[in-house]
Amino acid sequence: MVSGSAVAPPSGPIARINGSHHRAALNLYLFVVIAHWAEHLVQAYQIWVLGMPRPQARGVLGQFFPWLVTSEWLHYGYALVMLVGLFLLRPGFVGRARTWWTVALVIQFWHHIEHLLLLVQAQAGVTFFGAAQPTSVVQLVLARVELHLFYNSVVFIPMMIAMYLHLRPNRAELAATTCSCVARSSSREPAPSAA
Repeated sequence: MVSGSAVAPPSGPIARINGSHHRAALNLYLFVVIAHWAEHLVQAYQIWVLGMPRPQARGVLGQFFPWLVTSEWLHYGYALVMLVGLFLLRPGFVGRARTWWTVALVIQFWHHIEHLLLLVQAQAGVTFFGAAQPTSVVQLVLARVELHLFYNSVVFIPMMIAMYLHLRPNRAELAATTCSCVARSSSREPAPSAA
């Protein structure tokens, strides 16, 4: 370890995910996030535009596999995958992008806690807060469909800001970046003009 260095650089699979494979890992992660968010948008459309009763508004996949909508294990699993993905991909971000990615991570951590509360209630056959069915904390004031559409949106927005800034680093951030994303995006910078 070099004198004055506080932390040794990461090695192994995490280093590759945040180095040479960061772009591919981000693209895969973004695909999963957008597909899940789209399911929530379709469910909202079914309720608010098509006028479907909430129990029948199951998104796209839920129309073919209704158990997906009611499986707390599946919802918790997705919340956990989101949390782990945000955590594992975070080292590839620097500067302003890392700040926004961390905002998404913190919000998703709370979203994960909400799903954990729902899972515990469903598995134990009890309900909290005097509710008739498993209920999360914020669900006490906002209906479940709207709440999870909101959660997925407020995690997605800082993620997108982080990705935008990640692909357009300033000079200091560019110097600190080691992942595969910036190499491609930094080639978009105009070449210095010959005087």
